Amino acid sequence: MKRTAVLIAVIAVGYVVASVLATQSVSPDPLVEEADALFDRWTDEFDFDTYEERLRGAIGLYEEALLLLDVADVARQTHVLNRLAQAYFELATAYLVSDPEKEAAFLAGRDHALASLRLDPAFRAAEVTSFREALASASDVAAVFWYGNDAGSYMNYHQLEAMFGGGARDVPTCYERAVALDETYLGGAPLRSLACYLARVPGFLGGDMSRARELFDRAMAVAPDFLENPVNLAELVLKPRGEVAEACALLQDVVARSTDSAIMDLWPLYNELSARQARKLLTSLSCP
Repeated sequence: MKRTAVLIAVIAVGYVVASVLATQSVSPDPLVEEADALFDRWTDEFDFDTYEERLRGAIGLYEEALLLLDVADVARQTHVLNRLAQAYFELATAYLVSDPEKEAAFLAGRDHALASLRLDPAFRAAEVTSFREALASASDVAAVFWYGNDAGSYMNYHQLEAMFGGGARDVPTCYERAVALDETYLGGAPLRSLACYLARVPGFLGGDMSRARELFDRAMAVAPDFLENPVNLAELVLKPRGEVAEACALLQDVVARSTDSAIMDLWPLYNELSARQARKLLTSLSCP
């Protein structure tokens, strides 16, 4: 519970004092540089078990830097806010265990992504009329994508509110916009996330298993070495459809490719998580 309170408190306090601290002479540049170095998964050999500490360290430094950034430096604010939106999501999905901690992290990530979106005057103007329309016309693929991911994950803890408040419909809007902006972002992430959404929700809420399959196929074509694409296809489309043979073949291929360091090094965190999930699914499906 203490970590949950801290995550929420950092967000609440940060934006209030940011403009005051930004007027001081302390430079945020060393903090951002150190945070970027901790966040980096490619320069040195990646170790999943120790990366959690680095990711937490990066989050803390980005939060410190955010308080010091010049409010006129939109580019730097965008970088830090988008990194925080991504890092909180990845911390929650890769490492956090308790629901309160995960919920707080997704909320923090959502709020940072929204702050990034609102740096754009066109977004702010559109938001006056319709928040969903503002999302549908957003210009920053990272900000709108991570808003969708973090907001959608946070809504899993508030499903009735999301359904009746309309927030659930914001999530696919984010993914559709991210696809339009750059479907290749983060290994086909906009395609993959939209496919996951369509595969998970029932038809009367907009779910579409056939389109989900098409989107997963596109994601695999865009990023054949991003192992989460075939794993999600196997788990969310093929398994529910009873297409076990194809699911097993995909998962076995993922496990085989996970022994290739060249493939794993392309997307260290995500490919490690995907390989672990593939092994679990192979067991649950009783694959030969």
